[in-house]
Amino acid sequence: MDKKVILVVDDAPANIDLLSGILKENYKVKAAISGDKALKTAAKIPPPDLILLDVMMPGMDGYETCRQLKVNADTRDIPVVFVTAKVSKEEEQKGMDMGAIGYLTKPVDAEQLMETIQLVLG
Repeated sequence: MDKKVILVVDDAPANIDLLSGILKENYKVKAAISGDKALKTAAKIPPPDLILLDVMMPGMDGYETCRQLKVNADTRDIPVVFVTAKVSKEEEQKGMDMGAIGYLTKPVDAEQLMETIQLVLG
């Protein structure tokens, strides 16, 4: 069976490495270090099954990246889970209002991450 594809978007290579290390056994992991690269990668065929998206990135932040994903017919149905150091309820609500289906805080809890992904991808 083909592994589901998860796109990890974070401007810090160490965070991408950390998430990839947790995910690589069960999923195919793609990475993008900016919102622009994430939009391009998400629009490719086949699209990722899930996007793990950091909020604080230079240039286009995660909220704007999510907004652009959700207004594009080719990418709007890809589930987005924010993975961020922004821990306030207001920030979480903002992420959910942008169309995300999950909001995880850093440092990432591997068990919580895997549970969230399994809930989303089944």
